[in-house]
Amino acid sequence: MTTPRSIVILTGAGLSAESGLATFRDAGGIWARYDYREVATPQGFRKNPDLVHEFYNLRRREVQKASPNAAHLALARLEREHPALVTIVTQNIDHLHEAAGTLSLIHMHGELLKALCALCGERHAWREDIAVATLCPSCGRRGGMRPDVVWFGEMPYEMERIAELLQSADLFISIGTSGNVYPAAGFVEIARAAGARTLEWNLEPSDGASMFDAAVHGPATEVVPAEVARLLAET
Repeated sequence: MTTPRSIVILTGAGLSAESGLATFRDAGGIWARYDYREVATPQGFRKNPDLVHEFYNLRRREVQKASPNAAHLALARLEREHPALVTIVTQNIDHLHEAAGTLSLIHMHGELLKALCALCGERHAWREDIAVATLCPSCGRRGGMRPDVVWFGEMPYEMERIAELLQSADLFISIGTSGNVYPAAGFVEIARAAGARTLEWNLEPSDGASMFDAAVHGPATEVVPAEVARLLAET
């Protein structure tokens, strides 16, 4: 097998689940307990900002207790040791890829440990709670601070850059994602059309499983380290 020159990896909630972070769409997941329209849409924020802040403050506190698992660490190892350009595009809003040591990373759905001022557009690293009365460190105004996350109805971040990476990739790997949330669910089609080999490493077959050239299914903390070791052995 020819050694790839460019690897793009899509990661989803299944990667961080074994670090103790709840997924969104699985049975018993976050959207089984909350109405996303109330806590994850611009309309919900305008209607009840206190509820939205309460929801994300809880998420922010929880995520800071979590640590990278073996899958996060293996992907950071792949980036360090593989001769290809390795880029991770994550749907996750946690910080576990960074904590594991990954450098080339795109948070397409934003980051829970950042805050965005809707009034001036500035972003800030943020680990504390946010409230309606929170002052923006840049413009000094109240009422505009919100989590720097992409809500339903908003455009994911860096889509043009992601498209360019997918179109130039030799290998595309999807890890821990359901395959039913667009636009990320369509990434495999873009990569395939560009001639990339496509792999799925997932707990179980995703909704788009038929689009992959090969798949390995099982817990991320078992599958990802083993498959990363195999890829490195092939270089």
